[in-house]
Amino acid sequence: MFAEFLNIVFSSLKLDKNLYRNNKNFGEAAIYFAGLIMILDGVAGAVAANTIIKTSIGISGLTAILTWLIWALFIYVIGVKIFSDKETNVSFKKVLIGVGYAHAPGLVRFFAVVPELVVPIIFLTQFWIFASLIISTKQILNLKSSFKSFGIVFLSFLIIAIVSVSFVMSRMDALPISSYS
Repeated sequence: MFAEFLNIVFSSLKLDKNLYRNNKNFGEAAIYFAGLIMILDGVAGAVAANTIIKTSIGISGLTAILTWLIWALFIYVIGVKIFSDKETNVSFKKVLIGVGYAHAPGLVRFFAVVPELVVPIIFLTQFWIFASLIISTKQILNLKSSFKSFGIVFLSFLIIAIVSVSFVMSRMDALPISSYS
């Protein structure tokens, strides 16, 4: 079982599209493998961030699970319900598993322990995850166009980013910052 998990992680790291085509990767344990990848991704992000700012590892793991659900939901709604191809007939669970698998490149952040390498590794892994999400989306949704897959992932990202920034900005007024005029 551990060998199967490692195979999924390494296939995702290699951006292997066959990972998402092979139905054996979406069996009984798949949701647990995807969830474990997401939790480890969150912990790896916290480990990397701790070289710059203190970050709670537990909160990072929970945030990764929430992020996983949100990413999968947006990709599912945009890719399956709004902009689907004729051949697109997939369950939310399969999209959820694919999004989890696509985050395996985030595990590389465990190696970001040298402060000078933290920012480059974080940027590299974010782009790597984005590429993996595009491949995952194309294969799972059975899309003909990589550009369409990119559009679905990018639109999902934009919505998440706008909502996140809006949330943070709305909390800025609540901060106890005094201004001297």
